Amino acid sequence: MITVKFFASIRESIGHGQESLSSPSTTLGALRDELIARGGAYAESLARGKAVRMALNQTMADESAALVDGAEVAFFPPVTGG
Repeated sequence: MITVKFFASIRESIGHGQESLSSPSTTLGALRDELIARGGAYAESLARGKAVRMALNQTMADESAALVDGAEVAFFPPVTGG
């Protein structure tokens, strides 16, 4: 089981901020593709053409980061300040 968290506009689009799931994915990139395959808001929010940041266990990570049981994954849009 892993915990997946969604933040900001991604959370608003999907309609919830967190879910727990059992996934066959072994990397963050594969998990993103798995979620995109659900269609609907997941496909729109996490689409390959969109800039999406990811964190694994509260540390920024790229798509090649390995998933392990009990991991916490976060998806969020790039953040800018002003």
